Amino acid sequence: MIISLVYQVTRKLLSLPAVLLRKQAGKDAELLVLGHENAVLRRQLARRVRYEWADRLWFTALSSLIPRRRWSKVFPVTPSTLLTWHRKLVARRWDNSRRRRAPGRPPTQAAVKNLVLRLARENSRWGHRRIQGELARLGHPIAASTVW
Repeated sequence: MIISLVYQVTRKLLSLPAVLLRKQAGKDAELLVLGHENAVLRRQLARRVRYEWADRLWFTALSSLIPRRRWSKVFPVTPSTLLTWHRKLVARRWDNSRRRRAPGRPPTQAAVKNLVLRLARENSRWGHRRIQGELARLGHPIAASTVW
């Protein structure tokens, strides 16, 4: 998939300077949009039209070459859809959800769990607060509720 995307983007980018060098860049961009729309429709003859993100990228790139008043006649989608695609692309770029930790308290290490159980077993008169204090003195900062 990534190879086909790189190929498509490269092919489209190489055809773009030829369009820009002509006098009627707007009309040529319209022809490119319509040609790409036909390619998408041919690719999906039997089912509902679904634009892949490479198609969306191509349409949004060409939208800067065509006057806004002509968008409704040229593009297969509304101008608000084009702007929504762009907004989602930018939002996905700055989404840091993969770097975020899972919600809730982080798990207690197995060594600390074993130490808590050993202290509780060897010192049966100690409460959870005392065990927590001893662990803090040993360099294991842990909440009293975790020991409890």
